Amino acid sequence: MHPCRTVALNGFTCLLILAHLAAGQGQTRASSAAQTSSATPTTSPPGMLLHTNANLVLVDVVVTERGNAVRGLDKSHFHILDDGREQPITSFDERKPASVLTPARQIKLPPNTYTNLPNYPQASAVNVLLLDGLNTPMADQKYVRRQMLKYMSAITPGTSLAIFTLSSRLRMIEGFTTDAAQLAKALEKADANPRPSVVLDPEFDSAVDATVGNTVTLNANPGAVENLQQFVADAAAFEMDERVKLTLDAMQQLARYLSAVPGRKNLIWFSGSFPLALDPDPSNPDLFEATRNCADALRETSQLLSAARVAVYPVDARGLMPPPGMDAASNSPSTNLVSTGRASRVNMPSAANDNQEFLRQITAEHGSMELIAEQTGGQAYVDTNGLKEAVAKAVENGSGYYTIGYVPSANQNDGQFHKIQIRADNEAWKLAYRRGYYADTSAKPGAQDPGKTSLMMEATLLGAPPATQILFDARVLPVTDPALKNSTLPDGPAGEMVSLLKGPAHRYIVDLIVDPRRLNFEITPDGFHLALIEFTLVAYDAQARRVNYLDNGSVAKLSPEDFAQTTAKGIRTRLSIDLPAGQISLRIAVHDLAAGRVGSLEVPVKVDAR
Repeated sequence: MHPCRTVALNGFTCLLILAHLAAGQGQTRASSAAQTSSATPTTSPPGMLLHTNANLVLVDVVVTERGNAVRGLDKSHFHILDDGREQPITSFDERKPASVLTPARQIKLPPNTYTNLPNYPQASAVNVLLLDGLNTPMADQKYVRRQMLKYMSAITPGTSLAIFTLSSRLRMIEGFTTDAAQLAKALEKADANPRPSVVLDPEFDSAVDATVGNTVTLNANPGAVENLQQFVADAAAFEMDERVKLTLDAMQQLARYLSAVPGRKNLIWFSGSFPLALDPDPSNPDLFEATRNCADALRETSQLLSAARVAVYPVDARGLMPPPGMDAASNSPSTNLVSTGRASRVNMPSAANDNQEFLRQITAEHGSMELIAEQTGGQAYVDTNGLKEAVAKAVENGSGYYTIGYVPSANQNDGQFHKIQIRADNEAWKLAYRRGYYADTSAKPGAQDPGKTSLMMEATLLGAPPATQILFDARVLPVTDPALKNSTLPDGPAGEMVSLLKGPAHRYIVDLIVDPRRLNFEITPDGFHLALIEFTLVAYDAQARRVNYLDNGSVAKLSPEDFAQTTAKGIRTRLSIDLPAGQISLRIAVHDLAAGRVGSLEVPVKVDAR
């Protein structure tokens, strides 16, 4: 990162996204890991992130009785406890599914101007479909896609979905839309090029199974069996570590993408296994042994999902699975017990042992699904081949809910995990809600430090979903464009890889207007408002090779007068980068260094050779 420089922030132009967000900004201001909203002085603009002491915790609650939604309740029906201490309810709102869904508003932007504000429908909740190929065998992936295509053909009109896939990384194949034909087309395109898991290797698994079976059958010496067991255990540990890391990275990217969308988000996650738990589970510390080395990443993931109000609905993509002893192929001692990894297959020569191990592993995996759903306020769907019905139920379940807000009386900004418990005055009601939060000591990054370089590497990765924790508009123009006539343009090389460009360089100007309401401002003793901002551009060619990049750090130091202007008009900055001729994908990222938040966008740029 380059040393930060002080910039003058006068003469702002109008920030388009401020108008886009005016209607929904109030309910999206809850924004720390504890899903908190900072109380601000009366002189501060609404939604600004300033350092204060009172944190409002928001919890979305789905209430059902015998599977049916319970509507029309008020706050007198609920009691909320924070670490066992009852708290006064300070805000309460019921969100009902709309009978007619208002389509996503189409954002009209000037030519060559882009925004990272996602289109989303005006609904009580939106739905995200995640097809997980990382933790799911290829055959099950294909089955899930066929089921989803059937679901699209009978989807309730007006249902809004966004579709993502996960293999070696997270990909967005369709943003929020209510167009069922468009969703089906995106699924068909994804199904045309299925990707095998980068960590699940069926051929290697089969070879290991056969070797284990042969070793046991031949009564090999104890040393050989022990060495083979250690090899299988090491391979399983490596596989699990990789799955956990990539899965957590994907969950964090999803949360950052969903950050700007108001209300509840229902994440319907199709997977062959769920290798992690999001929050501490002292009652069963051994269930997720493989995630013990990922405590910081797990915490950060939990914080981001909580701040974005994401409820997870895990669906077992494998459907209903019979024990291996019921399969004729199970007569071999080398039978593949479970299709999601090699962790358990060590010295299991009998069908009875196969069945016992199968049930143990499936019980643990389904326990993982149930725990993830409970932690986030969703619901798990296991042992069912009706995958399209599971999606319909998840969408219906998460469409109506109550939002309860309270300010913890203890005011514990201690960075620790705090348990939430909600009770209703009718024991027949079933409540689904997230079960806790991390109370950050401030708005700054914690031990995980999401402001590390890895965050910007993730935000500038080619093809990654846009991040919306910080919103901005970007105008991208060649220096020869008439709109830049009489403008002051930077001189000299633009970018860190200019000397490596093949052929002549073509200068492009990127004008950014950043929404300041998502930035963290410190108030200095002399009354100025201070924010640390990093602006990054990364250019990729048609072969996905990085061809140039630019990284600028800035200190925005605003007087009280300028601070008021900034709220209405936004923070403007101009960047320049030299590009080679051809089709370029330009990643643009804005990073709040103090708060560890990021906004990102990918812009297609066709650079003429002349």
